[in-house]
Amino acid sequence: MNNRVGISKNTLTRKFNIKNKKIKKMFNTYQLYLFILPSLTYFIVFHYAPMYGVQIAFKDFIATKGIWGSPWVGMKHLNRFLNSYYFWILIKNTAGIALYSLVAGFPIPIILALMINEVRNKYFKKLVQTVTYAPHFISTVVMVGMILAFLSPSTGIINQIIKSLGGEPISFMTKPELFKSIYVWSGIWQSSGWGSIIYLAALTTIDVQLHEAAIIDGASRLQRIWHINIPGIIPTIVILFILSAGGIMNVGFEKVFLMQNPLNMESSDVISTYVYRSGLLGAQFSFSAAVGLFNSVINFGLLILVNTIAKRIGETSLW
Repeated sequence: MNNRVGISKNTLTRKFNIKNKKIKKMFNTYQLYLFILPSLTYFIVFHYAPMYGVQIAFKDFIATKGIWGSPWVGMKHLNRFLNSYYFWILIKNTAGIALYSLVAGFPIPIILALMINEVRNKYFKKLVQTVTYAPHFISTVVMVGMILAFLSPSTGIINQIIKSLGGEPISFMTKPELFKSIYVWSGIWQSSGWGSIIYLAALTTIDVQLHEAAIIDGASRLQRIWHINIPGIIPTIVILFILSAGGIMNVGFEKVFLMQNPLNMESSDVISTYVYRSGLLGAQFSFSAAVGLFNSVINFGLLILVNTIAKRIGETSLW
């Protein structure tokens, strides 16, 4: 009995000492925690605190009673969305644009980074980087204005080229079948250069001695890209792919909304624009919250699924 009491006392003393050491270590490195504090505050204030309002997805929100005082209705709004006429149209449009963006847009920054990395003339390299990074700084409103101007049936440069080649002008923005391609490829033009920065940074971490050894062995430039550079940035590619898959249903509201018109609504109506239309314009706050929550749950599920697959296939994952 005395031995057991002695062992438990020793265990408690050891745990207490370990805890003291951790607190002392945290105190000695308090500057690092101060760096984290603004980011932590930002996420708490703007991302976690608003989650209190998610409960209106399960209530009939009445403004005079507030969020807490409104009556609970369970899954009523979610069931209404799942059984609505718009459900499959919105899923088809949102998933279609998202998958198109992922398949067409994800490899291009990687290819661009590999190509820029092989440029030996530093002035030309800086020129290419500046030209490809610049579209990232154009606002969405200006970007959509440029798209509308370029694709105008009467004065747009694209239709001027078509007419000069003997073709008929095309009203691009009124054709639903062209909306996804216009949205995706304009986005790729705007973001590919900026997206390549992370891969260029990853390429700088590859050991130069690997390339020197490969050159001595007679490897060509293409072989070195394939066998050294690409395997070297695979962990970065996997992490960014997992993050992209986690936000696959978050099709940008602003750009879609600005490009949308009644003639292309058939393929441009996505979940985010539907939430805006039903929530803010239609004042159906609970219903729009339920639709937005459904979208977030799908994203969360995809994130977990892709991360699990990546973890089982390789060694890189988010957690």
